[in-house]
Amino acid sequence: MWRIGLEPLFLFLLPFLAYAVLLLLQRRFPFTFAYWTRDAVSTLTLLGLAVAVLGMLAIGLLAPRHEGAYIPAHVENGRVVPGQLQ
Repeated sequence: MWRIGLEPLFLFLLPFLAYAVLLLLQRRFPFTFAYWTRDAVSTLTLLGLAVAVLGMLAIGLLAPRHEGAYIPAHVENGRVVPGQLQ
C-alpha cells in the first residue's frame, strides 16, 4: 500500500534531488537558502509534477498485464483457498 504513495512522491522529488546534485557538483552547499529562490523552487515544482504525472502514466501503460479470470478466495474442503488468476 505504501507503493501507491511513494512512487509519485519519489518521481516528484527527482528534480529537487537533481538540482541539489548540480549544486554539489558546482562545489556549492545545497542547503544555502540563496540557491533556492522562488523561481528555482517553482520551476522545480512544475518539473516535479510533470515527471510524476508522466511517470505514473508510463507505469500504468507499461505494467505487465495478467490475462485470465480472477477466482476469488473461497472455502474448499474446509480450507481457505486464496484468490488467484487462472
